[in-house]
Amino acid sequence: MPARGLEINPFLGIKNIVDICRQFARLAIFIMKSGITNTVLTWVLAVIVLAGVLFALQTIFRSRELRMLQSQVIVCQSTMNRLNVVLNEAVQYGKTHPDIDHVLQPFETKPAAH
Repeated sequence: MPARGLEINPFLGIKNIVDICRQFARLAIFIMKSGITNTVLTWVLAVIVLAGVLFALQTIFRSRELRMLQSQVIVCQSTMNRLNVVLNEAVQYGKTHPDIDHVLQPFETKPAAH
């Protein structure tokens, strides 16, 4: 008597019985040992591994770029903050010295829309 999980078929030889959802699926030996199937599955595996490596490298390069851009944004924000302080001081100075108004006119201060 064959081992448990194996069944003898006179046409296909010994094959495995796979239990899927309590139903038996029979896998023919010739499918499992097919050179074409093995080649195709090997190529599929190689493509998947190559895609994984490419995605990992892409993630590394994009995360480096993101860190660099974040530092540039911080520099730009601090520069904008300093310029706003200078503008506010100039507006305060313009309240007591109206001769600076023609310089401040292009930079009209408007309340921020929230």
